[in-house]
Amino acid sequence: MRFEHFNFNVLDLEKSLKFYDDALGLKPVREKNAEDGSFKLVYLGDGQTDFQLELTWLRDRKEPYNLGECEFHLALNTDDYEATYKKHKEMGIVIFENHSMGIYFIIDPDGYWIEILPRDRHTKK
Repeated sequence: MRFEHFNFNVLDLEKSLKFYDDALGLKPVREKNAEDGSFKLVYLGDGQTDFQLELTWLRDRKEPYNLGECEFHLALNTDDYEATYKKHKEMGIVIFENHSMGIYFIIDPDGYWIEILPRDRHTKK
């Protein structure tokens, strides 16, 4: 067994695609469209791993998704933590910072939290 993908449902697919490209550099790698146009699945990749984020857009969905207490998140790491942090601060998407752990969270257009951490965080002692 190995990880394949994770899913986020989104209200505005174009807005979400722009966010994930601008904020995280994630690009579409494949998509699936319903024959009747009722849904679209767009899979985003980082160009470095096989893991994908699936964005699901439902044509008839008009109200925001209820994410509950949002006690889940997607995590990404970066080689240039300081530059990434600065970029996200300038974008106004940093929602929570934990300086003692050396991580922070950003929020996407639908309210999903994404953890950002330095790539070498798990190798430091």
